[in-house]
Amino acid sequence: MTSPSHQAFVPFVSVDHMLKLVLHLGIERVLIDLAAEIEADFRRWPLFDKTPRVASHSDVGVIELMPTSDGETYGFKYVNGHPSNMKKGLQTVTAFGLLADVETGYPVLLSEMTILTALRTAATSAMAAKWLAPKGSTTMALIGNGAQAEFQALGFKAVCGISEVRLYDIDPAATEKCARNLAGRGLRVVACKTAEEAILGAQIITTVTADKQYATILTDNMVGAGVHINGVGGDCPGKTELHRDILLRSSIFVEYPEQTRIEGEIQQLAPDHPVTELWQVINGQATGRSDAREVTLFDSVGFAVEDFSALRYVRSKLQETGLFTQLDMIADPDDPRDLFGMILRAA
Repeated sequence: MTSPSHQAFVPFVSVDHMLKLVLHLGIERVLIDLAAEIEADFRRWPLFDKTPRVASHSDVGVIELMPTSDGETYGFKYVNGHPSNMKKGLQTVTAFGLLADVETGYPVLLSEMTILTALRTAATSAMAAKWLAPKGSTTMALIGNGAQAEFQALGFKAVCGISEVRLYDIDPAATEKCARNLAGRGLRVVACKTAEEAILGAQIITTVTADKQYATILTDNMVGAGVHINGVGGDCPGKTELHRDILLRSSIFVEYPEQTRIEGEIQQLAPDHPVTELWQVINGQATGRSDAREVTLFDSVGFAVEDFSALRYVRSKLQETGLFTQLDMIADPDDPRDLFGMILRAA
């Protein structure tokens, strides 16, 4: 068999590579870098192909494809969301992603994205809060202390300067896990017994629960004037965290309205309820927080451009870190018309 050319090989970032990359660069440095990459791509938002994620729903979860392109590079992520997996000792979210060259269609990167999705989700949350949260915020309530919690806490510390995080989860073991993992990382960590206790003194409230149901994690009377809500857990049809009345008195900011109206907290509202796209705030085309008593809500469901940014960031670090292997993914016969002959020569 003829030796494949360099085009036949695609850099692959495994879970082990991703872990080592994060440790090599430092988790807070990665979160800061990702927030900057995502913000930079939001600034050129109109260049991207955008479509709501392609979702296959079942009674127990969802499997999704999230594609986008900036005209030069194409990217997609495969991701699932299965809340009941935790009871089986499995991850509720797993993912992998790919980048390809638009000019040739050839893949240029294949990467794990279970860890990377957690990082980019936290980076996006913190990036949005930089534009929407009260200036000088120091305290965040973190309701839902599962797999995403530590990433959110460190993202807000690194990007927004949060110094205190107040934890609550219906499972005390999750709170204990989160507090243990955050120990010694420069945050004052307060474990709370109720959601009401967690939000005391918090300028930012992050909700990141997993159950696929119309839940009410926050009721209207819990949310005081001037806070910023980072709604992460309401991220698919039939899954919300906030009481509808909170939405009706909040200024709501979203990634891509066509997707958020299907999956986000605003699925509870009329299809024409006004929202502001975050990219417009970043580009100065719309106002973010305009009043000290205003309640702002980032109705975050995750969008393909954020995954695209994260994958491009990882690709940019490959030569520096050497943390990848080459996969022989592309059939590359000497004569592009003779794919069958490539099989015969392999005999």
